[in-house]
Amino acid sequence: MSYPPQEPDPDARWTDDGAGPLVRPYVMTGGRLQPVRGTFDLITLVEATGPVPAHVIGLGPEHLAILRLAQTMMSVAELTAHLDLPSGTVRVLLGDLLDKGHVTVQEPTPEIDMQDLRMYQAVIDGLRAL
Repeated sequence: MSYPPQEPDPDARWTDDGAGPLVRPYVMTGGRLQPVRGTFDLITLVEATGPVPAHVIGLGPEHLAILRLAQTMMSVAELTAHLDLPSGTVRVLLGDLLDKGHVTVQEPTPEIDMQDLRMYQAVIDGLRAL
């Protein structure tokens, strides 16, 4: 080992192979961090509204990959895994597709209504019964 330890070249850290995954999602979304439409929980189900178009202005290859995968209903988590992309990036791309009418979404529905006071009363009664 040589002393002092060599500092990595600061310019090289942005040009190595490891920088690709950090930059690529940002470029795919045009720097956007939030979808233009929808919230897209990981369990939200997505399905394409039709066949994959040959080319559409404004859709990149990742958009088309989502449409190919979503020919059968699939969750956001599954799409994320198949595309090997961060979930935030997939959400932004899905927002684009939803906004253009290329996908439909089925948001998860809560099993209980959190505004229903009867649910809270049932919990309190159950705790008192213990």
